[in-house]
Amino acid sequence: MTSATEPMPLADVNLADLDNFTDGVTPWRMFHTLRHEDPVHWQPEEAPNSGFWAVTRHADIARVDRDPETFTSTRFVNLEEVDDDQINKRASILEMDGVRHRALRSVIQRQFGASVINSYADFLRGLTATTLDAALAKGTFDFVADVSADFPINVLARLLDVPPEDNQQLIDWGNRIIGNTDPDYADVLLHSEESEKYRDLPFRSPASVEVFEYGRELARQRRGGDGTDLISRLVNTMPRDGVPLSAQDFDNYFLLLVVAGNETTRHTISHSMLALLQHPEQLARLKDDPSLIPTAVEEFLRWASPVYHFRRTATRDVELGGKQVKEGDKVVMWFASGNRDEKVFGNPYDFDVTRTDNDHVTFGKGSPHLCLGNLLARTEIRIMFEELIPRIAGIRLAGDVPRVRSNFVNGIKKLPVEVTLA
Repeated sequence: MTSATEPMPLADVNLADLDNFTDGVTPWRMFHTLRHEDPVHWQPEEAPNSGFWAVTRHADIARVDRDPETFTSTRFVNLEEVDDDQINKRASILEMDGVRHRALRSVIQRQFGASVINSYADFLRGLTATTLDAALAKGTFDFVADVSADFPINVLARLLDVPPEDNQQLIDWGNRIIGNTDPDYADVLLHSEESEKYRDLPFRSPASVEVFEYGRELARQRRGGDGTDLISRLVNTMPRDGVPLSAQDFDNYFLLLVVAGNETTRHTISHSMLALLQHPEQLARLKDDPSLIPTAVEEFLRWASPVYHFRRTATRDVELGGKQVKEGDKVVMWFASGNRDEKVFGNPYDFDVTRTDNDHVTFGKGSPHLCLGNLLARTEIRIMFEELIPRIAGIRLAGDVPRVRSNFVNGIKKLPVEVTLA
């Protein structure tokens, strides 16, 4: 098997070619080459896009992420180039900076704070047990469908206060929206001619309309009530800046919760399990000493890097990594590459559950946009493996591991495993 550090000629690197992101090795080879040869690299793109600066070193990623005045989110955070009309219709809190961003973030920020998340511990452990009871009884099963996707979506359903029978629909919506470049998931592929019909919808996905309609009905039911779920908070809380959420603000906020509340934790759990399968000595260490699991969670997050990149846009001419970035240029932080930076991580291609000096950028780095749900994600992942590892005497891969065709989400579609119970 080709190594992630096997040299790739710089001329062969193409971060815009989605087919380079389906084998689990090529992305890491490209990042390795860029960090060593051209850490702020101009990547051409096919029309209608115009190219971007690929930022691949940890220090440069942190610089961009910490400076929203120079590198703004307001021109959107994925690679799609949008006009002012699309921004006005599609912007979520991800695509805002400054006072309004902080005000909208604060509406539900407390629900993701330590006191609230810690109070969920027993509930999360119970959900984990339910998920694992059903999956492990099968012996051979798809770890993604039966564990990685099942558990986070049950948590999200609780936070939204929606019935568990809606879980599969929430998962499907996330797949169709985030997987908008994968033929197995997308209703309409991004940048296809048909996608022009949906240019004003998030991710150009017709599934967004279904999510909006679902969220609007929940809002109607909760408005004016005294619930503490996330929907009730959104519809009954005045943002700090005194400007209420518009109907459009609510739509885009709710869609973000549905997608972000499921996809990234799911893919981190999948990648972590795959890594433990591929490194059985690391699984044995956790089995022998479960107190290592909280430390291992940070290594899981670094190793998985479930979101490859986020984009910013330069608001002025600026020097970055020795390159002259022009006002209006797309500047893309490749978090996955930052998580393998040799200047920050000793032996970055070693999966080491005892790694303690682990300054990963999986949730962002010093940014006002630091992932709101990072503590919840860490808690879900920790409890999942605290519950799973003691239950299994053995686990092996039982088939191929297809990956999402995307340079945005680093996702695993299926992870077939065969388990022997302890």
